[in-house]
Amino acid sequence: MDKPKQHGLTRRQFFRNAGIAAGGGILLSTLPVSASAFAAGSETLKIGVIGCGGRGTGAANQVLQADDGTKIVALGDAFRDRLDECYENLSHRWLETGRLDVSEDHKFVGFDAYKHVIDMSDVVILASAPGFHPKHFEYAIDNGKHVFMEKPVATDVPGVHRVLEAGRRAKEKNLNVVVGLQRRYQNSYHEVYKRVQNKELGNIISGQVYWNMGNLWVRERQPQQNEMQYQMRNWYYFNWLCGDHILEQHIHNIDVANWFIGEYPVSAQGMGGREVRTGPQHGQIFDHHFVEFRYPDGQVISSQCRQQPNTHSRVDEEFLCTDGHIYVDGANQGIMTKWNGDIFYDHNGEGDPNPYQQEIDDLFKSIRSGGVIADAENGAKSTFAALMGRMATYSGPIIRWEEAMNSEKLLVPDDLDWDSTPPVLPDEFGNYPVPVPGEYDPFGKA
Repeated sequence: MDKPKQHGLTRRQFFRNAGIAAGGGILLSTLPVSASAFAAGSETLKIGVIGCGGRGTGAANQVLQADDGTKIVALGDAFRDRLDECYENLSHRWLETGRLDVSEDHKFVGFDAYKHVIDMSDVVILASAPGFHPKHFEYAIDNGKHVFMEKPVATDVPGVHRVLEAGRRAKEKNLNVVVGLQRRYQNSYHEVYKRVQNKELGNIISGQVYWNMGNLWVRERQPQQNEMQYQMRNWYYFNWLCGDHILEQHIHNIDVANWFIGEYPVSAQGMGGREVRTGPQHGQIFDHHFVEFRYPDGQVISSQCRQQPNTHSRVDEEFLCTDGHIYVDGANQGIMTKWNGDIFYDHNGEGDPNPYQQEIDDLFKSIRSGGVIADAENGAKSTFAALMGRMATYSGPIIRWEEAMNSEKLLVPDDLDWDSTPPVLPDEFGNYPVPVPGEYDPFGKA
């Protein structure tokens, strides 16, 4: 596919072309037959899963819980053993019900597995490594499928533009798209957000967002692997596949800031590096990032993410308002406090639904009711904001939206297979190129 035309795009044009509001949500409209065939609720929806790791398996379970009229008919993954593990996990609960209906010839492996799964499905789960999301999403939308797509939606700016374009086509076709930024489907966040919108503590003037934790998994190189197989297995540590943890993980917190402020940053500046994870088994990515995001009305959001063992863990968001303080986190806490210390609102999250389940529930309710959820554009813009943060920490200067949105730095080539040369290779000592602030060029220029 040709790369989207993006030269000379201004911030105003970018938002106008995206054609969306800040929050996403349900668009009600008259649906064509292709998109409304299941609105009555009596037809069976055929589900395909692309990416059979933990998140894909979890989302598949949630789909079957969300709607009794769903049936999983196809599985696809780069690796057969991961597909088999997914099928085995699902079979314990669903095989005897007849709702796990995946015959041997409906199990697809390799780089082109996504096409076969999408062709057989009415709704697809996109849970592969993030670098593949733009291509998979394009194919699903162009073939008229409803989509649940995990975040982030891309690992480079050209990929973001591809998702935005496909998202526009999805709305034209009245297709539902839910992106896995599940805080937007979480009760505690929604209750606080409503009060933010009503300015019950005044305007947000600044904030801090965090995803600080210990190390994640590493999959060691095996003797029989070629370089492509190794990087695909150890995908989290290669930018073309993962995008670094500021994008793959910390996007949740950055997205909350964007959502609550109702805008997206105009610039980012920051610092980061590799202090603990320095070996070749950790590929290219940093183990810590700190970014200051500046927004159009002057708000500054300080963003921290870290993956280092034996350090302070924190995953939450705080905002300072003209009349008080807001605290929210993924454990269903939402507390709004006035500056005199009085608690203005305290969300009791006991009994709240699981937001991972809720986002899937909402997707299928929308499909059945004839609504349209349009998350692609918001997912793309929050992905882009996190990419700005990565550009800033990797390179050192202030990264401005206007320039960053026109970056041609392409990390993920099309038409890969197991014999392809990966986009990044180790040196003679087995070390991968790591961005160096002051030297790294985030825009793909010579």
